[in-house]
Amino acid sequence: MNNSELRSLTLEELQSKLSEERSNLQKMKFAHAITPVENPSNIKHSRRGIARILTEIRAKELTK
Repeated sequence: MNNSELRSLTLEELQSKLSEERSNLQKMKFAHAITPVENPSNIKHSRRGIARILTEIRAKELTK
């Protein structure tokens, strides 16, 4: 999900997206610990996505 798509979401939608991404990252980390995943760069992309969501949440909070 790119930044322009994140900007169009509401604060509640961003919160739900954040929880989904965090659970997805947790599942990937567990799977990688047991058996190496096919594409470990997906873990990096997921972490960066979480950071983007958190940044957008913070920006929306500051504009209130």
